[in-house]
Amino acid sequence: MPKIDLNTVPVKTGSIYPEPYAAMMAGRSSLRLGQAGGLTQFGVNLVRLEPGALSSLRHWHLHEDEFVMVLTGTCTLVQDAGETEMGPGDCAAFPAGLADGHHFINRSAEPATFLVVGSKAPREIATYSDVDLKVEMADGTARFTYKDGTDWAGPR
Repeated sequence: MPKIDLNTVPVKTGSIYPEPYAAMMAGRSSLRLGQAGGLTQFGVNLVRLEPGALSSLRHWHLHEDEFVMVLTGTCTLVQDAGETEMGPGDCAAFPAGLADGHHFINRSAEPATFLVVGSKAPREIATYSDVDLKVEMADGTARFTYKDGTDWAGPR
């Protein structure tokens, strides 16, 4: 595979989250580098957060490992135990099955970027720590439920 030309990789914006959570992802964009390179066993995404933007809802994965490295700017990692400021070169790892919700917030005045590498389990469940929401991913389809497994019908 030749060098991936970042200028030709489509910029992904928006979210698969149902409202009102999808609107909370304004200011986040990503380049799906692994997909652009034809990778199928793990994902590699270059994420950009504008000032004030969130990377995601705080979440944890049942089957997928996740690794993050900050490349530019400053992000705040938010986990169950608290907050950690991260700058270029700082890394964090989130093992599959560890119920410690995490996400990143750009609280600075400048954009920040980070690389996310994650395994691609054929079936995945992510639980969102701060809201009553779970997602089940299978065959490229997302099914949102409440944490008790009943179908999502909006915030309770």
